[in-house]
Amino acid sequence: MFREIFIFEYVSGGGFNQTNIPSSLFSEGFSMLRTIIDDFKKLNFKINTMLDIRIDFLSKILNADSIEFINSKLDFLDFFKDLVEKCEFCFIIAPEFSNILKKLTEIVKLKKKKLLSIDVEGIELGASKYNTYRYFINNKLRTPKTYMIPSKNRFPDKDFVIKKFIEFNKPIIIKPDDGVGADSIFYFYKKEHIDKIFNNFSENFDINRKFILQDYIDGKHMSLSLLNYYSRDLKKEKYKILSINSQNIKISNKENTLEYYGGHTPVKNYKNLSTKILNMFKTINFSKFHGLFGIDFILKNNKIFFIEINPRLTTSYIAFRNVINKNPIELLLKSKLNNLGKDRIKIRRNSVFTRLELLYRGNLTNKRMIEEIYHDLLKLFPEIIVPPISLNNNSFSCFLSTKEKTLEKSIEKLNEIKLFL
Repeated sequence: MFREIFIFEYVSGGGFNQTNIPSSLFSEGFSMLRTIIDDFKKLNFKINTMLDIRIDFLSKILNADSIEFINSKLDFLDFFKDLVEKCEFCFIIAPEFSNILKKLTEIVKLKKKKLLSIDVEGIELGASKYNTYRYFINNKLRTPKTYMIPSKNRFPDKDFVIKKFIEFNKPIIIKPDDGVGADSIFYFYKKEHIDKIFNNFSENFDINRKFILQDYIDGKHMSLSLLNYYSRDLKKEKYKILSINSQNIKISNKENTLEYYGGHTPVKNYKNLSTKILNMFKTINFSKFHGLFGIDFILKNNKIFFIEINPRLTTSYIAFRNVINKNPIELLLKSKLNNLGKDRIKIRRNSVFTRLELLYRGNLTNKRMIEEIYHDLLKLFPEIIVPPISLNNNSFSCFLSTKEKTLEKSIEKLNEIKLFL
């Protein structure tokens, strides 16, 4: 007997149906959608989803049973509500900004469906980077100094930012309090950079959002992928570290921005680092985060600085599902049924996951490429999750995740794919 589930990913599923689809968010979002659909399908779920009509050609590589296509004239929320109503289970992948993830999750809760993604309480905490900072402080976890930037004439107060920059006497970053990934993160190591960006603030920032200022920690960017649940047998919260991942974050000094390109998993010295983190988390209450979620941190001089909590499925899912000995969705379902037991997570492989930016000098459309090229390409390189596509201009991007025995082999495979493309 099939169980019916609605899996919704906001960026590729019609959330941007009346504007341009952001290419970086799209490649990560669609990658998560495609891989999690595959993992639910292995467990005999009947899959319902939504797809922006502009990328309808990608439906051929989605293992879904039913797809609703959303054009610019439609209200995607109407279709979202209908599919929530239709299905017993729901899993939501969406950004935290503008309370999008919270609002969509509230619809699922209102209709009394079985929510398999993170609940509203966890979203409310994780959606505010400043509240997350306070959460880390209250739990005695090391975290960079963080300040909410006050407003002045509707804009973030530049004088406050400069004052803190001088106090820190080192680089700082500014980012939206409700940001996702490397969205709108600015890096400053000179005062004149602050002047330059703030003098054109409306071009660089959304004035309707709140911003935080944070001490920049120059270390190794990493993330935790976790599964948290309540054990009715033990009558307490339990969690498992599914993976520890490196993050490939690049600083553009020209634009004063940070950009996320993926990473690899597991990190070196995974076991030692995992043991260290487990000891730090002994008294932490993650009860607001039942399900799959992530925590970003920076490792510097053997010290861990916790940065933020992502109350949702994260991009690293695309990779760690290739690495561990279990289907993560099977673990998630067992945790919901109080049947997780002592399932041991073992690292079997290595995966590099990354977005590639490409130039295409031919004249085939996205649709024609799918029809004429991509079938053979994906057969040759199953590591490619999102084939090279162009959303808004002549540049193309794709997303891939390797599945090899070692990091060295993963890098070799990545280079082989790059050379071919």
